[in-house]
Amino acid sequence: MSLSGKTAIITGSTSGIGLGIAKELAKAGADVVLNSFSDTEADHKIAADLAAEFGVKAVYIQADMSKGDQCRALIEKAPGCDILVNNAGIQYVAPIDEFPVAKWDAIIAINLTSAFHTTAMALPRMRKAGWGRIINISSAHGLRASPFKSAYVSAKHGIVGMTKTVALETAKEPITVNAICPGYVLTPLVEAQIPDTAKEYNMSEDEVIEKVILAKTPSKEFATVEQVGGIAIFLCSPSADQITGTAISVDGGWTAE
Repeated sequence: MSLSGKTAIITGSTSGIGLGIAKELAKAGADVVLNSFSDTEADHKIAADLAAEFGVKAVYIQADMSKGDQCRALIEKAPGCDILVNNAGIQYVAPIDEFPVAKWDAIIAINLTSAFHTTAMALPRMRKAGWGRIINISSAHGLRASPFKSAYVSAKHGIVGMTKTVALETAKEPITVNAICPGYVLTPLVEAQIPDTAKEYNMSEDEVIEKVILAKTPSKEFATVEQVGGIAIFLCSPSADQITGTAISVDGGWTAE
């Protein structure tokens, strides 16, 4: 399918899952707006490279997703907003009685509250255009819990709840709202952690992938950023016009157990 003429904003999209989704949307013909908090030459080059590779318009807009005013400004500054992918997120692991308050506040702000701000600003633009897709990147942890991840699990469950709520609010409009819930995705960040984790557990890299990192994944395989991006493309297609308020798992069977 072609998304030519549509503009997609993807938060937290200069690396990992966000960049993978941006590439798939650009490949389908959508103009893309990339985002991060850093605003470096490398960030702008990523956008320029996407534009050159796929023949679309691509821009980078800096916004700190922990700050509500900057989240809202991102949507205002973007040249359009037909597709909004709320992807920005951070992680921190600690028992709840030792969890730093600042880390809790940052995770809730970036992983959950940012999507409130961007969605609130995007909906009027989508309504004016007469079409819209909101895709929230949750996680298997939006459907299941793990110890020591209280802030992350709370935020990702919250994203699923907000997805359902906004889907109901827009159910009679040509706007859909869905969540994608990946398990472990093979990103450069995850790949870089494998050798150190193998040393920590005194295992081979293959063993640590199967027995530690993918311990809860029945398929024993990572999802890829291309697969997550493919789900985003499907949710933008006419075939998904009646899919709204759902949480789609891409987790190798993790949440089936």
